[in-house]
Amino acid sequence: MPSPSSSLSNMLMNKANCSYPTSFPSCWKTIHIYTRKTQVLHAHYVLEVLFETKRVLKQMPNFTHVKTSPSKEITICGDLHGKLDDLFLIFYKNGLPSRNNSYIFNGDFVDRGKHSIEILMILFVSFLVYPNDLHLNRGNHEDFMMNLRYGFTKEILHKYKMHGKKILEILEDLYSWLPIGTIIDNEILVIHGGISESTDLNLLHRIERNKMKSVLMPPIPLVEDHDTDLKKNKVGATLIPRELKTNGSPSEQLTKHEWEQVIDILWSDPRGKRGCYPNTSRGGGCYFGPDITSKVLNKYQLKMLIRSHECKPEGYEICHDGKVVTVFSASNYYEEGSNRGAYIKLCCDMTPRFFQYQVTRTTCSRPLYQRVNAIESSAIRILKERMISRKTDLIRAFQLQDRSKSGKLSMGQWAFSMENILGLNLPWRSLSSHLVTTDKNGNIDYMSSFQDIHIQKPVKEAQSTLIETLYRYRSDLQIIFNVIDSDHSGLISMEEFRAMWKLFNSHYNIHIDDFQVDELAERMDLNKDGSIDFNEFLKAFYVVHKLDKLNKSDGNPP
Repeated sequence: MPSPSSSLSNMLMNKANCSYPTSFPSCWKTIHIYTRKTQVLHAHYVLEVLFETKRVLKQMPNFTHVKTSPSKEITICGDLHGKLDDLFLIFYKNGLPSRNNSYIFNGDFVDRGKHSIEILMILFVSFLVYPNDLHLNRGNHEDFMMNLRYGFTKEILHKYKMHGKKILEILEDLYSWLPIGTIIDNEILVIHGGISESTDLNLLHRIERNKMKSVLMPPIPLVEDHDTDLKKNKVGATLIPRELKTNGSPSEQLTKHEWEQVIDILWSDPRGKRGCYPNTSRGGGCYFGPDITSKVLNKYQLKMLIRSHECKPEGYEICHDGKVVTVFSASNYYEEGSNRGAYIKLCCDMTPRFFQYQVTRTTCSRPLYQRVNAIESSAIRILKERMISRKTDLIRAFQLQDRSKSGKLSMGQWAFSMENILGLNLPWRSLSSHLVTTDKNGNIDYMSSFQDIHIQKPVKEAQSTLIETLYRYRSDLQIIFNVIDSDHSGLISMEEFRAMWKLFNSHYNIHIDDFQVDELAERMDLNKDGSIDFNEFLKAFYVVHKLDKLNKSDGNPP
């Protein structure tokens, strides 16, 4: 069949002749022309598609019920995260959506990748043309607060400088109208995250889903009950200081129980361990074991749960005795060659068939061990960045253990300090060879933890503890900044910066001397006009990996 690029025509270009629904081929040319990497679809058409999509979504139930037949398969795609090439490859390999070629896109369309708005436009126009054959589930990233942190807000404001704010406002409301799940042939549940021991599908069918604007803005009573969680930066603890939060009456919000039900299906992950326990890595939802899967599926007479939410090296994974399937459709997610993408096809026999792909030709043939090594390499880099952001605290902990002042610790002492300070329950002994230098007696030179990495300071005179704190919480500070910066100018006054810091300090219980903050603010005001370009300042924080420099000087890719 022809590629998507040769199938497109110009519906949106001729707005006067455009009505919904229309023939599918007529929607593609303009979408494709303006989703090339050098062009942007005009804001007029973006807004039109968003308004119409919201209108249709508002008529839909919380769970979409779909049916297969011997002549009609359904394709299920997982996270895309702004990777447009993956979406085009899926359509090339599997065919465009049609009445005989149904799709379910299982959330997380946006963030991280560079082409999130283009993916939304293609999916939304496809949905408008075939509302009964292309189904969209909400993921945890279809959330305006998540977009502030993970890049989609920045993408919109960069591509649509004049109309970006309006587009974001509409998307915030549109997200809340996305269905939260799909049920296939009354046998297979398709949701983004997972389940918990208390998952109540009957309640989830009834809730007013549009009241869930953001998982990071829980119902007011829940905020009051969980004040201490604000300091832990967990899902379920709002990242917006209460003074800045949008006011909403209780009648405009989900109840605490309803909110927790939605959190569980958007954020949870399966594990091999039995039972249901807090999802400590994400800070929201839960980990659920095979017994929980069996319990919930049996209760609602279902046979299988298909979910996304987690990157898998092969693009999919089967667990819980075949009752839980994870599908992830963004290939090369961590870095080039790190993972394949996949999609699932289902026919009336309900047996899933898996199709894998990888966008970059040079990495398609990489064996599994090389792709696993790429993932491990990315994970070690992230872990080292976590370590350097707590360098002062780690050194203090190491020195408390090092009573002889030798500069060395036993493996057990080092592992204890790492887990205690970083709060990560990891196999530190196994990881030590990647992180530190060990002598022939098995003792660790603990300062070697930091020998090949440091934070580049945008203000060299600033104290290390302040720099580490700013680096560690830079994502949260940027969210607060974006709320204060209502006109999205990228600038805030000196007074707003000080107020932002005080709010941040009070919620996270971080003790930095006011004088240090004032001095930092003065130095950040480079042209002395009383305003700070805070986004540029945050971008100036980056971790330098010395091995990267060595690799680049040798002409080798990192």
